[in-house]
Amino acid sequence: MAKKDAVVLESGEKIESIGPWTIAWRKFRQNRVAMAGLIIFILIVIAVIVIPPMLGYSVNDYDLSNPNLAPGGEHLLGTDKQGRDCLFRLFLGGRISIMVGVIAAIITVILGCTIGGISGYYGGKLDNLLMRFAEIVYSLPFTPMIIAVAATMLWVPQSQKMYTVSLLIGLLSWPGLARLVRGQILTLREQEFMQACEALGISDFSKIFKHLLPNVISLVIVNATLQMASAILTEAGLSFLGMGVTAPTPSWGNLMNLARDSYVFQNYPWEWIPAGLMCLLTVISINLIGEGLRDAFDPKELQ
Repeated sequence: MAKKDAVVLESGEKIESIGPWTIAWRKFRQNRVAMAGLIIFILIVIAVIVIPPMLGYSVNDYDLSNPNLAPGGEHLLGTDKQGRDCLFRLFLGGRISIMVGVIAAIITVILGCTIGGISGYYGGKLDNLLMRFAEIVYSLPFTPMIIAVAATMLWVPQSQKMYTVSLLIGLLSWPGLARLVRGQILTLREQEFMQACEALGISDFSKIFKHLLPNVISLVIVNATLQMASAILTEAGLSFLGMGVTAPTPSWGNLMNLARDSYVFQNYPWEWIPAGLMCLLTVISINLIGEGLRDAFDPKELQ
């Protein structure tokens, strides 16, 4: 949060000076829908971190003597056909799905900011080369492409599946952010503070990463938030189709995959409905946060 400073007029009157980050936070807090989304998402994150260790189970805990138990008693959400606790797998799966979203968003931000920043700063042939490459990646049909690539990587060890899915999503999602960052950098590089950097002999690396990119951080934050929600849905879709995170490691996607069995779909709804609801609630809450941030960082509101 920006530090508050006071401007003293000649008359001795003090006027509080408020930075743009403080204004944005106040604007965000006034958005009740966005704050509701933030609270819900924080509660979900706390739950997926705290609840699995509290329950004391592990991924490989099977109890074949108690398959498909209805919710109640020792198993609040029942068990699946291997006798595994559904509540434990629901929140452990949530941890995996959210981690995929976070990692994919980080990869998108790193690639988008780096390529967009370099392209916008240098311009010329390098700009044309990088933007043509971005357009090629952007023109690829995202869903068919990621399904096709994921289908060829079934050999990846189970322990690495989460990171592989995150990497795939991130590598195909950066062009949009790169184009946005480039557009902002093209405008910012003509500003007076950049002329001062030039006069001081500051290196190109410092100009891009210490002076230009920090000025587009609000744009990056909003984009990363929305990208995280998209990545969670993408992982859920891949895992539902059996090409993402696979059993025994749970994720919301492969928990919903259980509904493909018509018998489970009709008779054991507690095995797949909670995962769908949690995934939906998480994505909606993140999107509400993203929309709230977009409104809060609106330049018209920061005047």
